[in-house]
Amino acid sequence: MNPEKPLLAEIKQRGQLTIPKKIRESHHLETGSIVSLIPLGDTVIISPRRLALEEARRELKVILKEASCTLDELTQGLEEERQSVFGELYGHNDH
Repeated sequence: MNPEKPLLAEIKQRGQLTIPKKIRESHHLETGSIVSLIPLGDTVIISPRRLALEEARRELKVILKEASCTLDELTQGLEEERQSVFGELYGHNDH
């Protein structure tokens, strides 16, 4: 898809707008996808809105890969940290 060439779409009677297939495919928009409508002067920007959980999952995957760490190692480290904080707060371990 050529980003300089605008694609046209018609707003239907009930305010519905069909996003052209080329844009839906290139931005992985499917039935039920949520988009943000951002008014900017006399322009409206339509931007895919990804679920925060999905974004966090992708970011965590990248972080784990860069750190050469497995999910199990991360989970174990979190458990050790939780026990340490509990011990500091209450003066003993919870086990």
